[in-house]
Amino acid sequence: MMQHAQQRLSGLAVFFSVFLPFALGHYLSSLLRTVNAVLAPNLVQSLSLTSGQLGLLTSAFFFSFALVQLPVGIALDRYGPRKVQLVLMLLAGGGALMFAHGNSFAQLVVARAIIGFGLGGCFMSAVKSISGWIAPERLPSVHGYLIAVGGLGAASATLPVRLALQFTDWRGLFVLLGALAACVGLLIWLVTPRAAAGAPKAAAPTVQSILDVYRDPAFRKTISLMLVPHAVFFGLQGLWMGRWLSDVAHFSDAAVAYLLYLSMAAVIFGAIAVGMITEWAGRRGVKPLDVAAVGIGLFVLVQIAIVLNFKPGFQTLSVLFTLIGTITGIEYAIVAQSMPPGLTGRAATCLNLLIFIGAFLVQAGFGQVLGLWHANVLHQYPAGAYQAAFGILVLLQLPGLMLYVRRRGSVAATARAQGHGKGAAVA
Repeated sequence: MMQHAQQRLSGLAVFFSVFLPFALGHYLSSLLRTVNAVLAPNLVQSLSLTSGQLGLLTSAFFFSFALVQLPVGIALDRYGPRKVQLVLMLLAGGGALMFAHGNSFAQLVVARAIIGFGLGGCFMSAVKSISGWIAPERLPSVHGYLIAVGGLGAASATLPVRLALQFTDWRGLFVLLGALAACVGLLIWLVTPRAAAGAPKAAAPTVQSILDVYRDPAFRKTISLMLVPHAVFFGLQGLWMGRWLSDVAHFSDAAVAYLLYLSMAAVIFGAIAVGMITEWAGRRGVKPLDVAAVGIGLFVLVQIAIVLNFKPGFQTLSVLFTLIGTITGIEYAIVAQSMPPGLTGRAATCLNLLIFIGAFLVQAGFGQVLGLWHANVLHQYPAGAYQAAFGILVLLQLPGLMLYVRRRGSVAATARAQGHGKGAAVA
């Protein structure tokens, strides 16, 4: 039935009835994930939040997003993305409405967590649904298009949100976002063909099958290098980069929104560039993990410049942080390529779980570190507080890079030894 349905749908029809509805869900997910970076001053002023509370409030999205990964993965296999997304997007819409009407820190945290639950399946459901209609050899490029759509969502959470606040407040904005989330869920249900729901129902993975992923050497090798930088990228670009520009660089809210817009727009170009560079390097025998290591090294250097308080380049550093940080997105592709085919689906879910737990810890922990310093009357923290917080994150990323270099050196030494052995045998 799937093949028969595919034959009856043109490429244009697949775009409008499959790709576009699910991509809109991913767009909203990225928007809501990063919107607090611009809304932070409004939230702090409305509720008198401390840095620790602001970090916990925003990171609640990541925590619930991480918790829902395994259940959503199972549900997508058993019931299909069409049904799952209808329920989840309605849940996200309800969470946004709760956020709009929240009057206390606790209420907003619960609402933000519900939003994270509801949006936890957007990317995976899009990939699963599209994979039923697109040839396997075209999936990597479509994956890149989805990431670009997410970049558009993140960009929309900056300058466009700042402009929208001229006509409404943050509560009205969340009412609108909640309505949009519900509409996207209904659109997916009404427009997406039933046959696009995916493969037949699959059995739920066992605990042992999940542990097999975490024990796989290729999986562990990849996350040892990329997991912490990926969590840092997600955790900071959704909140603290904006606060750093405001507190340390002393830019106005409008200037911060503009710089965040440029930074989030850089995700689109970064995702495309990473794919092109990785493909170019692959044709020359360079493995994707080696490309990732170079990118992560540059990513850490940008953070070191921030730690050193490189004042002439605050604007440039904020954009470079996001542009270079997109290198962490190829972690999914590396895991998929390096693991046995039977584990790739579960590996993506397990990877999502680790990344978003890490992002939660980064975002919440960063706020706790800032809280060790006293804020001024404008709720701004000193440069030293940010230098300490960024410095801790740099120290957490260095072991992964050092382990990669050590492994790379061992492989090179082994290759040289084998070469000498062959030469001696010939002689």
